[in-house]
Amino acid sequence: MTTEFALIEALRGIARSPGARGLMDDAAVIEIGGEKLVLTLDTLVESVHFLPGDPPASVAWKLVAVNASDISAKGAEPLGCLYSHALGDDEWDSAFLDGLAEACAHFNLPLLGGDTVRMPEGAPRSFSLTALGRTSSAVPSRSGAQPGDRVWVSGTIGDSGLGLAVLTGRAAEAEAGEWLTERYRRPSPDTRLGPALAPWVSAMMDVSDGLLIDGQRMADASAVAISIAADLVPLSAAFRKTAGDDLDARLEAMTAGDDYCLLLAAPPEHTMQIRETAAALDCPVTAIGTVSAGAGLTLFHGDRPISLPERLGYRH
Repeated sequence: MTTEFALIEALRGIARSPGARGLMDDAAVIEIGGEKLVLTLDTLVESVHFLPGDPPASVAWKLVAVNASDISAKGAEPLGCLYSHALGDDEWDSAFLDGLAEACAHFNLPLLGGDTVRMPEGAPRSFSLTALGRTSSAVPSRSGAQPGDRVWVSGTIGDSGLGLAVLTGRAAEAEAGEWLTERYRRPSPDTRLGPALAPWVSAMMDVSDGLLIDGQRMADASAVAISIAADLVPLSAAFRKTAGDDLDARLEAMTAGDDYCLLLAAPPEHTMQIRETAAALDCPVTAIGTVSAGAGLTLFHGDRPISLPERLGYRH
């Protein structure tokens, strides 16, 4: 059982509670009285999710941010978090805790408790965090996209992946390099946006492993076909200046991951509400595709269909 997909398939036979949502979503949802409790967990492992030389405060920030992003994508308000800490040297851990305090305050996700563990000598650092949120409204899932919906994405795509490429020498250092590397090390999802958009969407999730692979996951979970227009995918000025704006650059952006933007499907009659809601929060959203009957993901550039790349995004 060597792949993430195979393990999740096996776990579906165990996770039979309705709250598990068939393991087709990024969070579990448990109804308690008139409210829904939303729970999600993410783990960061050194040399897998962060670089050995990354500042410890930034590692802690990212640990909180990726979980806060999942809570927002379910339309929930943050409630608190629990985390597991792999003990290391005192100076590194102290800087990590400074970053943890800063991130918990920024994302309004107070620390409630957790656990500590001592790793074997030379083992990579590893941290897990469970975030909890709550809402009294319906919780959007990946599986609600309907034929006729429009597909939207918030923010810009590819900045974090390009920042990682700069840090690892796969992309040349550029004038915007520091801004891009910060996007990789310290993602900053605007967690107000998910709860604000939730009443208008059919389906919603965050983009963590790459726009294309997460778009395919939404299509599969919803049993629909999703088409994405590569030329409409929003790129930052820093990305375009560093990597360009041609199809190859756009494919790199759409498969890089670590964006922590929102991917949503919504009926076309809710277009005005989505635009106005996003504008009120100063969080840009862009319509990039459509949902139709069928299955899978298709990609266009202009009016021309193009083949999907062999690699759609990050897989464990």
